[in-house]
Amino acid sequence: MMMIKVLAIDDEPLALRQLATYIGKIPFFELVGQCHSAIEARKVMEQEVVDALFCDINMPDLSGMEFVRELAVRPLIVFTTAYSEYAIEGYKVDAVDYLLKPFGLNDFQRAANKVRERFEGKTPQPPVASQPADDTLFVKTDYKMVRLHIGDIRYVEGMSEYLRIYLDGQPKPIITLLAMKKLEERLPANFMRIHRSYIVNLDKIQEVNKNRVILDADTNLPVGDLYKEAFARYLETRFLGK
Repeated sequence: MMMIKVLAIDDEPLALRQLATYIGKIPFFELVGQCHSAIEARKVMEQEVVDALFCDINMPDLSGMEFVRELAVRPLIVFTTAYSEYAIEGYKVDAVDYLLKPFGLNDFQRAANKVRERFEGKTPQPPVASQPADDTLFVKTDYKMVRLHIGDIRYVEGMSEYLRIYLDGQPKPIITLLAMKKLEERLPANFMRIHRSYIVNLDKIQEVNKNRVILDADTNLPVGDLYKEAFARYLETRFLGK
C-alpha cells in the first residue's frame, strides 16, 4: 500500500491531538509531523516530504490560508476551521476538502478518501474555482474588457490602486484598476508574488542573480524580504547541483 505522508497543523493543542489521532486511524496515512503554527510547519517541510496538509485556518502570526498561498509547491490541502465563511477561500487555492469544526471520524474519513483519490490520480484535479476553464481572464482597461491569456503574462507590477500587466509580444503593458491581491488569487500555481509590487510568471524566469530575477536582458525584478523564503523553496525544488 502506498502511504501518503501527512502533516497536521493547528494552534489549539486539543484540536492538534485530535487530528493526529484521526490520521493514525487511516491505514494509508503516515503522520510525519504535528505543528502548532504555520511557521513551525515551514521548518518541517524543509526536512520532510509532505504529500498532504490538514491545516487550521485561524492561527496567530501566519494564517493557514496565507501559509498555503505562499507555498511554491503545494501538497494536497484539507482545511480545518470553526468558521464556515472560509470555505470559498479554501477552494480558491484548490483545497481537496474543508472540515468544519467540530468534526468526527466519519467526516475525517471522507476527507481522507478524497485525498487518496487525488493522490492516486483517480479523479482529475478540478480547476481553481475562480480560474476560467480556457485559461483566460478578462480585465477592464480604457473603458473596455480585454481577454488575457494567462500563459502570456510575464509579470505584473502594482502601482497604488492600478496594475501594469506585461504580456509576451506586447511592448506596452495593460493598465487596469485592480487590487494586486485579487489578481494573485486568480492566477495559477506557476505565478508567485516575489515582492510587494511584483507577481512573476515563474516559467518566464531565465536567471536568478542574488535577490533579483531576470526575465530578459531588459527586465529584472527584485525579490522582497518578505518573499525570499518562499521563493528560495521554489528554487530548491528545481535546483540540480550541490
